[in-house]
Amino acid sequence: MKNKRFGAAFVILGGLLMISLILNICIGSVNVPLKDIPGIFLKTGANETYRDIVLNIRFPRALAAAILGGGLALSGYLLQTFFHNPIAGPFTLGISSGAKLVVALVMVASLGNALKLSSWVMIIAAFAGAMVCMGFVILMSGVIDQMAMLIVSGVMIGYICSAVTDFIVTFADDADIVNLHNWSKGSFSGMTWENVKVMAVVTGIAAIGVFMMSKPVSAYEMGESYARNMGLNVRVFRILLVLLSSILAACVTAFAGPVSFVGIAVPHLVKKLLGTSRPILLIPACFLGGSVFCLVCDLLARTLFAPTELSISTVTAVFGAPVVIYIMIHRRKEKAV
Repeated sequence: MKNKRFGAAFVILGGLLMISLILNICIGSVNVPLKDIPGIFLKTGANETYRDIVLNIRFPRALAAAILGGGLALSGYLLQTFFHNPIAGPFTLGISSGAKLVVALVMVASLGNALKLSSWVMIIAAFAGAMVCMGFVILMSGVIDQMAMLIVSGVMIGYICSAVTDFIVTFADDADIVNLHNWSKGSFSGMTWENVKVMAVVTGIAAIGVFMMSKPVSAYEMGESYARNMGLNVRVFRILLVLLSSILAACVTAFAGPVSFVGIAVPHLVKKLLGTSRPILLIPACFLGGSVFCLVCDLLARTLFAPTELSISTVTAVFGAPVVIYIMIHRRKEKAV
């Protein structure tokens, strides 16, 4: 019975992913007819305007939203595992904001010196910022016993980093860096095929690494003592969790800026759908769920008030924040019982 539920859940997630991709390709300021899509990809007599819109703008953007959304959901899942806290995530712990700050500094410095940044430089800069904030949060976790206070500390780190980033963006406002403002608020716009290739490699390798850690994650969730008795080197395992979650969060921030609530909300929604917390099932399901969540939110961000485009974080917050509130209320009820 459970196997049927798991199979049905993955079919649902896979189906929603395909539908979301198609909708993102077809819907926009210029609607592309569904019947023209096969011709566009097969290059057989499709309208040139439609082909240019789909292949150079919408399709790379949709793939980026799917890849980065999946990576962000996995990053949130790893952080929740690491801290044993259901509302831990790259955004709430300030990791995304730290990555954003360093990337903004590098972007402004490069633009001021007329240098062109590669995607790899952006990821390295974001990873450096993410690791600095992650290190600070881990140090705080050794001092603060209450997890609620740790989350508050992470939020404060995020606010400080965001304030400094906004200051940099404001005074670096120039015709050459119009996209910097959109990026600092969170956006999947302007994605190129080079960006998609780099993020696919980085996120793909990290996601495979996370999936290979399914058994250790399962043991760690049972408690550190149990994990040690099962032969797990907890210290090395925790380092790997930190590195993988930071790489995934950094990759998202480097290309799309800060994207809120995906890392918190998606793992919980997927757990509800699967009815299990087994990592070997939850990890791929989280990736699929994050992809669907970001694709739907990006579609709404583009089309809801067209031609004005909302930041992706605005839309993800609308859907993600209620999930976080539900988690907090549910935990409070469980403690009361």
